[in-house]
Amino acid sequence: MFDKLEALEHRLEVLNRKLMDPDVVSNSKLLMETSKEHAHVSEIVEAWQAHKELQQQLADAKEMLADDDPDIRQMAKEEIGPLEKAIAESTERIRVLLLPKDPYEGRPLLLEIRAGTGGDEAALFAADLHRMYERFGERNGLRFQTISASPITVGSSGKTVQGFKEIISSVTGESAYAMLRFEAGVHRVQRIPATESQGRIHTSAATVAVLPEPDEVEIKLDAKDLRIDTMRAGGPGGQSVNTTDSAVRIVHLPTGITVQCQDEKSQLKNKQKAMRVLKARVLQMEQDKAHAENRDSRRAMVGSGDRSERIRTYNFPQNRLTDHRIGLTLYKLDNIIDGDLTEVNDALTAAWRAKALEEEGLA
Repeated sequence: MFDKLEALEHRLEVLNRKLMDPDVVSNSKLLMETSKEHAHVSEIVEAWQAHKELQQQLADAKEMLADDDPDIRQMAKEEIGPLEKAIAESTERIRVLLLPKDPYEGRPLLLEIRAGTGGDEAALFAADLHRMYERFGERNGLRFQTISASPITVGSSGKTVQGFKEIISSVTGESAYAMLRFEAGVHRVQRIPATESQGRIHTSAATVAVLPEPDEVEIKLDAKDLRIDTMRAGGPGGQSVNTTDSAVRIVHLPTGITVQCQDEKSQLKNKQKAMRVLKARVLQMEQDKAHAENRDSRRAMVGSGDRSERIRTYNFPQNRLTDHRIGLTLYKLDNIIDGDLTEVNDALTAAWRAKALEEEGLA
């Protein structure tokens, strides 16, 4: 670890010189990359320098233990404990800072929730998950905007509930990816459905995908690889929603990925939204291929991010949530489904961090 820190001190000197280089300053892309690395390396070096200062203070305090003056010896004893604690905390912080940065940290993302097995109840559960994430986002400064939705109404005789076959939201905020990255996978629910008249517990599922939005350099789609169809939007009428050809479907021919958007009255806006979703899904496909080719890298993750992996069970009769990846069980499902995901997210982050530190030889 200390060899890495000394190397980073030298790297910071190099980056300082690069930021004053006219060739770098005049190249916006290179300047952005250099500035980003400089900020990251500076944070580590500053933490390392503060750590060395604490170590020096501890050495000085221990040296004072040999002083002839009893008051000085007593003062030294009182300083040693807090200094040792501060050094331990500083060491842990430096270890975490040395972990490779996730390339998608700080990015906006698309949160895609789809009803799985379970019919109407699965659609209702998908709506519950969407509401849970929105409320979690409100508590943590994240902003949600619906990109595309396929709602359904369940029930009759005046007792109707809205569910979603699929809903895709744009999520922005500096910590959006860090807070939602571990939510990808299959979420299973066990409860008595709103549509159940016999009081029987059903098991249903919904899948969640967390799709970082790519920048222009990462994903470039060739127009010849796209088939774009326009059609009339489905769903309730009124306001010309299903009387004009405003809905857009885009098919990416090399991968077969298909995206359809119809929420906007404007065909152009629907096309723009569909392209955002398409690019994010293409990037996700490339990520999945990279993971499949390098299985070892997946061991450092709490989960693979694969939407086919069952990650969590929500048992309403027992008010229990179980995250199967880390063996976490909490009997506060009512609070969690209302958006209080902090304890779950903290536990997943800690487990991922511990595994990543081990993989990097920093544990």
